[in-house]
Amino acid sequence: MAFATCLASAPAQAAVPDSPAVTYTNPIAEKRADPHIFKHTDGYYYFTASVPEYDRIVLRRATTIQGLKTAPETTIWTKHASGVMGAHIWAPEIHFIDGKWYVYFAAGATEDIWAIRMYVLEGTGANPLTATWTEKGQIRTQWESFSLDATTFVVNGVRYLAWAQRDPSVNNNTDIYLAKMANPWTITGTPVMLSRPTYSWETVGYKVNEGPAVIQRGGKVFMTYSASATDANYCLGMLTASASADLLSQASWSKSATPVFTSSAATSQYGPGHNSFTVSEDGKSDILVYHDRSYKDISGDPLYDPNRRTRVQKVYWNADGTPNFGIPVADGVTPQRFSSYNFPDRFVRHYDYRARIEANVTKLSDSQFRVVPGLAGSGTVSLESANFPGYYLRHENFEVWLRKNDGSAQFASDATFRQRAGLADPAGVSYESYNYPGRYVRHWEYLLHVQAVSTATDRADATFYTQ
Repeated sequence: MAFATCLASAPAQAAVPDSPAVTYTNPIAEKRADPHIFKHTDGYYYFTASVPEYDRIVLRRATTIQGLKTAPETTIWTKHASGVMGAHIWAPEIHFIDGKWYVYFAAGATEDIWAIRMYVLEGTGANPLTATWTEKGQIRTQWESFSLDATTFVVNGVRYLAWAQRDPSVNNNTDIYLAKMANPWTITGTPVMLSRPTYSWETVGYKVNEGPAVIQRGGKVFMTYSASATDANYCLGMLTASASADLLSQASWSKSATPVFTSSAATSQYGPGHNSFTVSEDGKSDILVYHDRSYKDISGDPLYDPNRRTRVQKVYWNADGTPNFGIPVADGVTPQRFSSYNFPDRFVRHYDYRARIEANVTKLSDSQFRVVPGLAGSGTVSLESANFPGYYLRHENFEVWLRKNDGSAQFASDATFRQRAGLADPAGVSYESYNYPGRYVRHWEYLLHVQAVSTATDRADATFYTQ
């Protein structure tokens, strides 16, 4: 009993999260597909992407991800007037390797625009926007066939190249391949095929695995890739391997049976894919970079629809160490998660529209909320659901529910809060009811209520960390 009393009077304090909330406003760039953002040691983010004309390679830089939206753009290379590298300039990526810049891209030829092959540019100079660029030529692989989407990464000191290519002996479009690199423009050894489009969600319109991108964490290597046609069916799959395994053995990789990132009609985001990864400005959060469209139906060939936009959102990590991308969030400010101060493994979420705190929320979007201007007045906030736009956390009989905004003054008042420094830790956040001052959102038996707070336990229950 004495032990229990001690616990009640001095609630445990959670550590401030290793990865605090980070928000951006989407889209980052209109009419920019296949985006690649690279954070360099000089403090700048470097951004490149396919332009709708498919005729040049562009770069922009900024000290923040959001700053890329308005950063001036520089053309560093233009397609050849004839011959190879003369058409379909696709999917550039920029990397910094051994003191030099490298841009990987795909291109066709003027006499055969579908003779897509992979090429490399080398840049000398501190700033790639003003660097001197030279062509290092084509990346030669095991076949002279349709190949694209080269990316490079290092695991345990070994540099690899991953890419997409058509096997001439197979009736599909592209598979994912991996090889070691002898230098930044040359592979060495025999490439291994890591993934072939066989699942139904990989073969809509076209049988496609393309656009590999790698993120590493906890001794694991995760390789996302894009699948199906580049319309609303476009989506991300994922391969997983141990960093200590032989990455050049297909047996080292496991493939997710379902896509890990797909279109969302709820948020009006369609065909998310061809992603890359970067990190937040503080270095504490992983960021998913991708393109999609804001509409489902496309007139004509999706390849020539110019309206794919570059977007970003935070990557979260499940308790088992796997990445969770959630859904492509709505345009505008990106959502956050709220972890409990005194139950740090539990997050605010909605379940059957009731708000509660819960651990291991693998349906990520149930635990994501956009902090938006308060429905009832300036200087306040409302918490909008990520996967039910237009639905907000509100109190009913002092219980917190997720409800659709009915436009009434009563709803606006009940769904509006004053954001305060955390009552138990000013590094956290607490939410005071707009129409019942002195009452705060707090958990009680894991369900959220709006109640008055007086004890240390009350204050702990009413304190959350943004993630």
